[in-house]
Amino acid sequence: MKELSLNILDVAENSVKAGASLTQILIDEDQEKLTLSIIDDGCGMSSEIVRSVIDPFYTTRTTRKVGLGVPLLKLAAEQTEGEFFIASKVVDEFSDDHGTKVVAVFNKKHIDFTPLGDVISSLTTLIQGHPDTDFLFIHHFDEKEVNLDTRQLREVLGDVSLGEYEVIKWIEEFLKEQYAE
Repeated sequence: MKELSLNILDVAENSVKAGASLTQILIDEDQEKLTLSIIDDGCGMSSEIVRSVIDPFYTTRTTRKVGLGVPLLKLAAEQTEGEFFIASKVVDEFSDDHGTKVVAVFNKKHIDFTPLGDVISSLTTLIQGHPDTDFLFIHHFDEKEVNLDTRQLREVLGDVSLGEYEVIKWIEEFLKEQYAE
């Protein structure tokens, strides 16, 4: 993928499909590295599926025979001499603490580092496509923090759907303002 924001979109979509009520998208970057963590409280995966999910020829999708999202994220991190980690706890075994955590660490100075890209569009796409799912986004960089917590928006908006056009445009502007500061 040309931008990490597309990897974020893909992996977060997997979280939603796994029944997550909250998906956390955390980015921590400094001059040397970027760490991307996507953590959900979905149904989780067995250790066998966790081993299989990094295989580009494995997918749970029915529309195509291969799943490339996680393998491409792993490859992108490793190509920068970074790291990739995935862990999951299945709801049947861990009823109070289940879900999946994907962490990719990138060496930003490496020639093969993929830029973050348009993370705002990825976030608004996720929220508009899944207005009943909560997302927590935090991006630390240059001693700044950009954040969005849809749980807080729900408290303010009440019965108004997060998928409404006006809400999505407000979220987009809210994030742009934070990045511009």
